[in-house]
Amino acid sequence: MAKEVNKDLQRERAKCDFNVEELTNFLDWGVKYTKIRRNLEQKVFSVKGLLDDIPDEYRSHKEKYENAVRKGVRLYRILQSLDDQSRSDEENVRVNFRNIISTAVFKDNSPFVLHMSMFVPTIIGQGTEEQKAYWVKRAKNMEIIGTYAQTELGHGTFIRGLETQAVYDVGTEEFVLNSPALSSYKWWPGGLGHTANYCVVMARLYIKDKSYGIHPFLVQIRDEETHMPLPGIKLGEIGAKLGYNTVNNGFLGFENHRIPRDRMLMKNAQVLKDGTFVGGSNSKLTYGTMVFVRVLIVNNMANLLSKAVTIAVRYSAVRRQSQLKPNEPEPQILDFVTQQHKLLIAIATCHAFFINAMWLWEVYFGVTKQLAKGNLENLPELHALACCMKPLTTMDSMYLVEKCRLACGGHGYMLSSNLPQTYGLVTAASTYEGENTVLLLQAARSLVKAWRLLAKGQKLKGSMAYLADNTTLKTWDGSVSGIIKSFQVVAIRKLSGVVANLDELQNSGLSPEEAWNKASVYLTVVSEAHGRATLLSVYKSEMDKRISTMSPPLKAVMNQLLELYAVYWALERLGDLLLYTPISKKDVAVLQGRYIDILEKIRPNAVGLVDAFDFRDEILNSALGAYDGRAYERLMEEAMKSPLNAEPVNDTFHKYLKPFMRGKL
Repeated sequence: MAKEVNKDLQRERAKCDFNVEELTNFLDWGVKYTKIRRNLEQKVFSVKGLLDDIPDEYRSHKEKYENAVRKGVRLYRILQSLDDQSRSDEENVRVNFRNIISTAVFKDNSPFVLHMSMFVPTIIGQGTEEQKAYWVKRAKNMEIIGTYAQTELGHGTFIRGLETQAVYDVGTEEFVLNSPALSSYKWWPGGLGHTANYCVVMARLYIKDKSYGIHPFLVQIRDEETHMPLPGIKLGEIGAKLGYNTVNNGFLGFENHRIPRDRMLMKNAQVLKDGTFVGGSNSKLTYGTMVFVRVLIVNNMANLLSKAVTIAVRYSAVRRQSQLKPNEPEPQILDFVTQQHKLLIAIATCHAFFINAMWLWEVYFGVTKQLAKGNLENLPELHALACCMKPLTTMDSMYLVEKCRLACGGHGYMLSSNLPQTYGLVTAASTYEGENTVLLLQAARSLVKAWRLLAKGQKLKGSMAYLADNTTLKTWDGSVSGIIKSFQVVAIRKLSGVVANLDELQNSGLSPEEAWNKASVYLTVVSEAHGRATLLSVYKSEMDKRISTMSPPLKAVMNQLLELYAVYWALERLGDLLLYTPISKKDVAVLQGRYIDILEKIRPNAVGLVDAFDFRDEILNSALGAYDGRAYERLMEEAMKSPLNAEPVNDTFHKYLKPFMRGKL
């Protein structure tokens, strides 16, 4: 088969009116980081044996895991040899902002993913200087492999409900770990099944029969030489799932398992030798790892969604179907406005998420520097932001990745398209690291508290400062700034309404907890409204800051994407706008017409926009989305890899079909 670039894709690239490389550099946080990322990809993908010849879908569950461990070991050693230890945390974020090499090696993620994303950060964030000096070095050298064990069979996001016990024995200066019931077994940690030999365990501390809350403990679960489970440890893998089947999620139970006193991570709270408990200055500091991971998720959703829309847009440029006019050739399906409606908002959403992720990382590093100096003032706002951003970005990504799959018709259902696997990865994010509804309710607590502070005359700052603006909109403003203002008004009105509802419920005799539960549906709606207003506001304000150095053609397309995103969400939330703003039927018609006009403006640059995401074919791992556009040839090549195509006649014909068809079965 000739391996030349599809002519339709060539034409699409020729009509792109902005510099694709300029946009790639922008998304990478600068030319420097594009070069680093590409250099890293080139070195990794030049290593033979790292990428699969046989697709993982033809392997058994056990074989998938074993192959993932083989590749994981090899990939980690390669990345370790290329790592620059002199980089700061901020530089590392920029280097890895769009580094998703691992998705080329593992369609379902690595069994080591929790080791670097949660095990090591937790020790860094919760350990003493002495603990960090010993354990972080061992972990980064992969002398030990760890995971993070918090979620239990019976409790997940509600951390205070965790049942695993760590009872301090003064006589031996040890903690005795127990799982008092089946519901207290740790359940879900990646790598826990058969990969990790250590884990950070979140457990309830007891000293002399008194509970001192939930704390982190560093626990060895397997022998370092034999890898056999240690005495008092019950563990295994939890089984097959929709996605993440190579992550090796596991379960863990304890039966009088003892660990030394110094295995409690004691940066924020300590247990002295005599059993004296020394509490930290703020219990919320123990949740630092979760905030870090939620910020990471926003970034990850942008990357996964940009993969999916790259595949779908390129395929839509190659695929020709139906007729717009009689006696004319079948058009590219990207020319259909319905297809543009499915896909172009996904491109705009990627940019909204990337911009918000850049901003959120800067907020995160600012707060962590303040925490190091003992200043906790902005930690609650960061927590509230993460609790809003994580649910919205995961929900939107889940919806839009599925839209990308549907945009590819039946071929998008093929595993060789890599769209089903990508959907499996994004949909999992709606429940891990804080179930979305619970996180929205946590954000609502911050919003209700902020509203009550406003009522007392206190000023708000940061992402909630707009709540103090009680201006009534007299006319509809359809500009991007006007739409953002309208979304803020919606959030303010919804918040004021739900606070009034809470007060009314409590005045009727309900306890605060009962009132909260009864109003909970509307509380999640308030958080969603605040999150939408924040996503839009940050997208515009940060783009305004960063767009000044762009060339005029790129500025134009960036502004089109911003406008598309704002108008799309205005139309999606018309009910709210009609209820809380002066928008009219005529204004809605104008918005609808404008939306179609923006789609038409962006359409010529669609392929250029996804090319700017700069994904190598190895990373896309898709028969439909390769750079050369040979979708049909690649689909056939992938089909021929099926073991069922290794022989012309399968054994089942002689065993079952032939006797069956001759009436002898």
